[in-house]
Formats: sequence, structure tokens, C-alpha cells
Amino acid sequence: MNYLSAGKQHLEQLLALEAKCFKTDRMSRRSMKRFIEHNHAVFEVAECNGQLVGYALVLFHRGTRLARLYSIAVDPDMQGRGIASQLMKDAEKGAIEHGALYLRLEVNLHNHGAISLYKKFGYREFGLLHDYYEDHADALRMQKQIRTPQAQSMTAQVPWYRQTTDFTCGPAALMMAMGALDKQRVHTVSDELVIWREATTIFMTSGHGGCHPLGLAIAAVRRNFNAEVWINQTQPLFVDGVRDTDKKAIIAKVHEDYEQEAAALHIDVEYANITQERIADACRDGEVVLVLISTFRLDSKKAPHWVVVSGVDEKCFYLHDPDPDDKHQDPLDCQYIPIARQDFEKMSQFGSSRLRTAIILSR
Repeated sequence: MNYLSAGKQHLEQLLALEAKCFKTDRMSRRSMKRFIEHNHAVFEVAECNGQLVGYALVLFHRGTRLARLYSIAVDPDMQGRGIASQLMKDAEKGAIEHGALYLRLEVNLHNHGAISLYKKFGYREFGLLHDYYEDHADALRMQKQIRTPQAQSMTAQVPWYRQTTDFTCGPAALMMAMGALDKQRVHTVSDELVIWREATTIFMTSGHGGCHPLGLAIAAVRRNFNAEVWINQTQPLFVDGVRDTDKKAIIAKVHEDYEQEAAALHIDVEYANITQERIADACRDGEVVLVLISTFRLDSKKAPHWVVVSGVDEKCFYLHDPDPDDKHQDPLDCQYIPIARQDFEKMSQFGSSRLRTAIILSR
């Protein structure tokens, strides 16, 4: 069995295979030809004794790290020989080489064989599309994170903790970091709320306050950890989203108090942009890094949000996010989330002042 990239010489056999495998939703000659010639697609075929017996086609979403398994087919007479599995492996490998971090697909809700194959490869269901196919059948949507950190690129094994309120991402992130450095440490909801009271700025854009990097660092030092803080500005933080002058004054006062307490505790504060190299070095040295991000690239909202860097390699940073999209989301989907380095650079700044701040935690 040979596996190779589709070429113009395969066009007629691909069309014949398409007709043999699918009664509806077949690719046209024009589409098939265009995909063969497309530079930003992965189009793999399987040949047996010169006869084309299978293919897999992956397309990419421009401007994102998302790929889509557009179609996969194996000659019915050749099924059961591992062809689909090898095509899936090649499709994922090609998608990774193109910079994709996630691979999505749609599958007929009644195609139990294909669904079983995808689940075997680690794909998870995340949606249902009604009346999706030409025959009005429903489609199951599935997704897989295809890029994961290798053991050597992971920081100290980071436990995952789900924040229990809408406003305690900072304490939850700090608890994950402390748990990575102290395996015996057990955290409770009470710990989460106590840390929030110690670290909160009191006011944010609206509602409950968010956590100040110096406040979180002070909370960590009080619990016998070392903290190194990076902040790229010296003025009070989080005031640009607050209109009320009285609230601004309170935030400024809290900021001043945190600076004084951090100095008294001899916490190292660097008033500069933390670099990706510094974050990567910290992870490799067994330290744990908390980073404030803007959630815009995650949920289209411009909210400040604390996460933990749980791994790093030459292409990505991996994050532990304490806040699932919904209460039913699988916790595994919130761990080792791959973020391309260039995307991380944009994500790890917040507000009109482009605040960039991080905390490096060690024993």
C-alpha cells in the first residue's frame, strides 16, 4: 500500500471512488481538481497495485489554527485493512505541519463505523447539525486537539482546578501553580475565596474585582512560595476600563498598598515586558508561570483572565484555563490548550494600555 499526495493523474480515479463511496454530497470534478491544485490543503491518497483505494482531504480556515477534515473515503472492497486509520494519521500529520492546532470534522449521525474510528483517534463530540446532508440526515460535529506537548516540553505537572465563581480566575490559577510545585497541597473553595480577598483590586470594569499581579504574588509568598512579578507599566493597573473617578482613586490606592507590601516582602518586581524566552526558561527550570490574557481570542470578549502556562515548545505555549466554556465542558479541554507563539504574543496583553503582566512562581 502506498500513501502519497494527490496529483492531477489521480483525478479520474478520485471521481470514480467518490461515486462508489457516496450516494449524495459528492465532490464535483471542478472541486476535486481545485483541491488537488490547492497549496493550502492536505490531500492524501492510498494506492494498491496502482489502483486508488482511498483518500483524505483536509482544508484550513484562513487566519485561524483550525483545520477541517473535509472528506475521507475508502473503497468498500478494501475496508478493514487499516487504510482509513493510516489516512487519518497522514491527515493529522499534514495539518500539524501546516500549523493547525485543532482538527474538526462532520460525520453522518448514523455512520457508526466512522464515528467509532474518530473516537478511537481521540475526537470528541461538540455539536449537532440538523438537516446537514443532501438526504436531510443530521451531522455530528467532532474535534480533536492535534498538537499536544511532549513530556520534555511540559512544565512541572500542573493540576487543573475549576474556578467556582465568575471572578476568581486569579486564585484558581495560583492554586494550580502552587499545586504543581507542592504535590501534597490540597485546595478548597475556601482557599480560592480567601486568596481572592487578599489579591482583588476591589473594582473592575463592572461587578466584582479582578486580581492584581502583586496581590497574587503576595498571597503566594505568604504561603511560602517565591514570586517574581513582571509588569510593563508603573501606573495603577485596570483603571482604563473604569469611568467613576472615586473607583479610580480606590484602585490607585490598592495598587500603592500592594507595591509597598511587595517591597516589604522583598518580592522581585520587573517593570518591563516579560519575553517569551523568559517564560520558556522558567518552565524548563521547573517554575510555573501565571499570565494575564485578554479573552478576546477565546470568546470574543475583552475580559482580563488569569491562566497558567503548563508547557512550551518551539511552536506553542500550552495553557491551563480555570474557566470552562460551560459547566458541562470536559476538563481535559481546559488543560494543555495549545496557543501558537505569535497568537500568544497578542493574547497576553490587555486593555487600551496593552498591559502585559506575569508571575513566575517557584519553591
